[in-house]
Amino acid sequence: MKAVIFDCDGTLVDSEVLTNEVLVEAVADYGLVISLAEAVAAFRGRKMAECVSALEQRLGRALPADFVSQFRERMSAAFRDRLRPVEGAVDLVRSIRQPFCVASSGPRDKIESSLSLTGLLPFFKESIFSSYEVGIWKPEPGLFLHAARTMGIEPHSCIVVEDSLPGVQAGIAAGMQVFAFQPHETDPQIPKNVRIVKHLSELNSWLSSDAAEQGVAADGAAPRS
Repeated sequence: MKAVIFDCDGTLVDSEVLTNEVLVEAVADYGLVISLAEAVAAFRGRKMAECVSALEQRLGRALPADFVSQFRERMSAAFRDRLRPVEGAVDLVRSIRQPFCVASSGPRDKIESSLSLTGLLPFFKESIFSSYEVGIWKPEPGLFLHAARTMGIEPHSCIVVEDSLPGVQAGIAAGMQVFAFQPHETDPQIPKNVRIVKHLSELNSWLSSDAAEQGVAADGAAPRS
Protein backbone atom coordinates (compact mmCIF):
# COMPACT_ATOMS: atom_id res chain seq x y z
CA MET A 1 0.00 0.00 0.00
CA LYS A 2 1.41 3.35 -1.05
CA ALA A 3 -0.99 5.86 0.55
CA VAL A 4 -3.59 6.16 3.31
CA ILE A 5 -6.82 8.13 3.01
CA PHE A 6 -8.53 8.95 6.31
CA ASP A 7 -12.04 10.12 6.93
CA CYS A 8 -12.15 12.88 9.56
CA ASP A 9 -15.30 12.77 11.72
CA GLY A 10 -15.47 9.62 13.81
CA THR A 11 -12.17 8.34 12.43
CA LEU A 12 -9.53 10.91 13.40
CA VAL A 13 -11.63 13.16 15.63
CA ASP A 14 -14.19 11.88 18.13
CA SER A 15 -17.00 14.01 16.78
CA GLU A 16 -19.88 11.76 15.73
CA VAL A 17 -21.62 11.51 19.11
CA LEU A 18 -20.89 15.15 19.90
CA THR A 19 -22.28 16.33 16.55
CA ASN A 20 -25.44 14.30 16.95
CA GLU A 21 -25.94 15.49 20.52
CA VAL A 22 -26.03 19.04 19.16
CA LEU A 23 -28.33 17.96 16.31
CA VAL A 24 -30.79 16.31 18.72
CA GLU A 25 -30.87 19.51 20.79
CA ALA A 26 -31.28 21.69 17.70
CA VAL A 27 -34.28 19.82 16.27
CA ALA A 28 -35.89 19.60 19.72
CA ASP A 29 -36.28 23.38 19.51
CA TYR A 30 -38.71 22.75 16.63
CA GLY A 31 -40.67 19.99 18.35
CA LEU A 32 -38.90 16.97 16.90
CA VAL A 33 -37.85 14.44 19.53
CA ILE A 34 -35.19 11.98 18.39
CA SER A 35 -32.84 9.91 20.52
CA LEU A 36 -29.08 10.21 20.29
CA ALA A 37 -28.77 6.56 19.25
CA GLU A 38 -31.33 7.14 16.48
CA ALA A 39 -29.50 10.21 15.24
CA VAL A 40 -26.09 8.50 15.14
CA ALA A 41 -27.52 5.50 13.29
CA ALA A 42 -29.43 7.62 10.78
CA PHE A 43 -26.99 10.44 10.07
CA ARG A 44 -23.44 9.14 10.55
CA GLY A 45 -21.41 9.96 7.45
CA ARG A 46 -24.32 11.46 5.52
CA LYS A 47 -24.39 14.71 3.55
CA MET A 48 -25.90 17.61 5.53
CA ALA A 49 -28.57 18.25 2.91
CA GLU A 50 -29.70 14.62 3.20
CA CYS A 51 -29.84 14.90 7.00
CA VAL A 52 -31.98 18.03 6.80
CA SER A 53 -34.33 16.40 4.29
CA ALA A 54 -34.74 13.33 6.54
CA LEU A 55 -35.37 15.54 9.58
CA GLU A 56 -38.00 17.55 7.71
CA GLN A 57 -39.77 14.34 6.71
CA ARG A 58 -39.89 13.28 10.36
CA LEU A 59 -41.05 16.74 11.43
CA GLY A 60 -43.64 17.04 8.68
CA ARG A 61 -42.61 20.55 7.68
CA ALA A 62 -39.60 22.51 6.48
CA LEU A 63 -36.95 23.67 8.92
CA PRO A 64 -36.02 27.38 8.88
CA ALA A 65 -33.69 28.56 6.10
CA ASP A 66 -30.99 29.35 8.67
CA PHE A 67 -31.22 25.98 10.43
CA VAL A 68 -27.94 24.65 9.03
CA SER A 69 -25.97 27.81 9.80
CA GLN A 70 -27.39 27.94 13.33
CA PHE A 71 -26.63 24.24 13.82
CA ARG A 72 -23.05 24.69 12.63
CA GLU A 73 -22.56 27.58 15.08
CA ARG A 74 -23.78 25.41 17.97
CA MET A 75 -21.63 22.54 16.80
CA SER A 76 -18.54 24.74 16.56
CA ALA A 77 -19.06 25.91 20.13
CA ALA A 78 -19.41 22.31 21.33
CA PHE A 79 -16.28 21.32 19.41
CA ARG A 80 -14.25 24.13 21.00
CA ASP A 81 -15.23 22.88 24.44
CA ARG A 82 -15.26 19.12 24.05
CA LEU A 83 -13.76 17.81 20.80
CA ARG A 84 -10.93 15.32 21.24
CA PRO A 85 -8.87 13.17 18.85
CA VAL A 86 -9.90 9.54 18.51
CA GLU A 87 -7.74 7.44 20.81
CA GLY A 88 -4.58 6.43 18.97
CA ALA A 89 -5.04 8.89 16.08
CA VAL A 90 -2.08 11.14 16.91
CA ASP A 91 0.28 8.21 17.46
CA LEU A 92 -0.87 6.59 14.23
CA VAL A 93 -0.38 9.57 11.93
CA ARG A 94 2.94 10.36 13.61
CA SER A 95 4.19 6.85 12.74
CA ILE A 96 2.97 6.57 9.13
CA ARG A 97 5.71 6.62 6.50
CA GLN A 98 3.43 6.46 3.45
CA PRO A 99 1.76 9.62 2.08
CA PHE A 100 -1.58 10.21 3.78
CA CYS A 101 -4.46 12.66 3.65
CA VAL A 102 -7.96 13.44 4.91
CA ALA A 103 -10.94 13.12 2.57
CA SER A 104 -14.13 14.24 4.29
CA SER A 105 -17.70 15.07 3.32
CA GLY A 106 -17.54 18.17 5.53
CA PRO A 107 -16.64 21.73 4.50
CA ARG A 108 -12.91 22.53 4.50
CA ASP A 109 -13.17 25.07 7.32
CA LYS A 110 -14.88 22.48 9.53
CA ILE A 111 -12.24 19.85 8.70
CA GLU A 112 -9.38 22.26 9.42
CA SER A 113 -11.00 23.45 12.63
CA SER A 114 -11.56 19.88 13.88
CA LEU A 115 -7.99 18.87 13.08
CA SER A 116 -6.63 22.04 14.68
CA LEU A 117 -8.63 21.62 17.90
CA THR A 118 -7.35 18.05 18.27
CA GLY A 119 -3.69 18.76 17.45
CA LEU A 120 -3.81 16.85 14.15
CA LEU A 121 -3.69 19.70 11.63
CA PRO A 122 0.14 19.95 11.44
CA PHE A 123 0.32 16.35 10.22
CA PHE A 124 -1.88 17.03 7.21
CA LYS A 125 -0.81 20.50 6.04
CA GLU A 126 -2.19 20.71 2.48
CA SER A 127 -3.38 17.09 2.35
CA ILE A 128 -7.06 17.87 2.97
CA PHE A 129 -9.85 17.08 0.52
CA SER A 130 -13.46 18.19 0.98
CA SER A 131 -16.59 17.04 -0.83
CA TYR A 132 -17.70 20.66 -0.96
CA GLU A 133 -14.72 21.48 -3.16
CA VAL A 134 -15.22 18.67 -5.68
CA GLY A 135 -19.02 18.50 -5.57
CA ILE A 136 -19.09 14.75 -4.85
CA TRP A 137 -20.27 13.12 -1.63
CA LYS A 138 -19.87 9.62 -0.26
CA PRO A 139 -20.98 6.90 -1.04
CA GLU A 140 -19.91 8.06 -4.50
CA PRO A 141 -16.18 7.26 -4.95
CA GLY A 142 -15.24 10.57 -6.58
CA LEU A 143 -13.76 12.25 -3.51
CA PHE A 144 -11.41 9.34 -2.83
CA LEU A 145 -10.45 9.07 -6.49
CA HIS A 146 -9.71 12.80 -6.56
CA ALA A 147 -7.52 12.47 -3.46
CA ALA A 148 -5.58 9.54 -4.97
CA ARG A 149 -5.15 11.35 -8.29
CA THR A 150 -3.88 14.48 -6.56
CA MET A 151 -1.36 12.42 -4.57
CA GLY A 152 -0.27 10.64 -7.74
CA ILE A 153 -1.20 7.19 -6.39
CA GLU A 154 -3.23 4.52 -8.18
CA PRO A 155 -6.53 3.80 -6.38
CA HIS A 156 -5.73 0.10 -5.87
CA SER A 157 -2.59 1.15 -3.96
CA CYS A 158 -4.57 3.21 -1.43
CA ILE A 159 -5.94 2.25 1.98
CA VAL A 160 -9.14 3.97 3.14
CA VAL A 161 -9.91 4.25 6.86
CA GLU A 162 -13.59 5.03 7.45
CA ASP A 163 -16.12 4.75 10.26
CA SER A 164 -19.38 5.21 8.33
CA LEU A 165 -21.22 2.97 5.89
CA PRO A 166 -21.30 5.63 3.12
CA GLY A 167 -17.54 6.07 3.50
CA VAL A 168 -16.90 2.33 3.40
CA GLN A 169 -19.08 2.05 0.28
CA ALA A 170 -17.18 4.91 -1.37
CA GLY A 171 -13.83 3.25 -0.68
CA ILE A 172 -14.98 -0.06 -2.13
CA ALA A 173 -16.42 1.68 -5.20
CA ALA A 174 -13.07 3.44 -5.68
CA GLY A 175 -11.30 0.07 -5.78
CA MET A 176 -9.32 0.77 -2.61
CA GLN A 177 -8.56 -1.45 0.37
CA VAL A 178 -11.02 -0.44 3.08
CA PHE A 179 -10.67 -0.63 6.86
CA ALA A 180 -13.87 0.07 8.79
CA PHE A 181 -13.15 1.71 12.13
CA GLN A 182 -15.87 0.35 14.43
CA PRO A 183 -14.76 0.91 18.03
CA HIS A 184 -18.12 -0.14 19.48
CA GLU A 185 -20.79 -2.23 17.79
CA THR A 186 -20.07 -3.15 14.18
CA ASP A 187 -22.59 -1.83 11.66
CA PRO A 188 -24.21 -5.03 10.28
CA GLN A 189 -24.52 -3.38 6.86
CA ILE A 190 -20.75 -3.22 6.38
CA PRO A 191 -19.79 -5.83 3.75
CA LYS A 192 -18.25 -9.01 5.07
CA ASN A 193 -15.07 -8.56 3.00
CA VAL A 194 -14.14 -5.32 4.76
CA ARG A 195 -11.62 -5.59 7.58
CA ILE A 196 -12.95 -4.30 10.91
CA VAL A 197 -10.67 -2.19 13.13
CA LYS A 198 -11.56 -1.68 16.79
CA HIS A 199 -8.60 0.56 17.68
CA LEU A 200 -6.50 2.68 15.35
CA SER A 201 -3.32 1.10 16.72
CA GLU A 202 -4.31 -2.07 14.82
CA LEU A 203 -3.36 -0.28 11.61
CA ASN A 204 0.27 0.16 12.68
CA SER A 205 1.26 -3.39 11.78
CA TRP A 206 -0.43 -3.13 8.39
CA LEU A 207 1.28 0.12 7.51
CA SER A 208 4.71 -0.79 8.84
CA SER A 209 5.03 -4.26 7.30
CA ASP A 210 4.07 -6.27 4.24
CA ALA A 211 0.79 -7.26 5.88
CA ALA A 212 -1.16 -4.76 3.81
CA GLU A 213 -0.19 -6.74 0.72
CA GLN A 214 -1.51 -10.02 2.11
CA GLY A 215 -5.05 -11.39 2.21
CA VAL A 216 -6.42 -8.69 -0.06
CA ALA A 217 -9.68 -9.66 -1.68
CA ALA A 218 -10.16 -9.33 -5.41
CA ASP A 219 -12.18 -6.14 -5.05
CA GLY A 220 -9.41 -4.45 -3.08
CA ALA A 221 -10.81 -5.01 0.41
CA ALA A 222 -9.26 -7.26 3.03
CA PRO A 223 -11.44 -9.94 4.62
CA ARG A 224 -13.12 -9.34 7.96
CA SER A 225 -11.07 -10.76 10.82
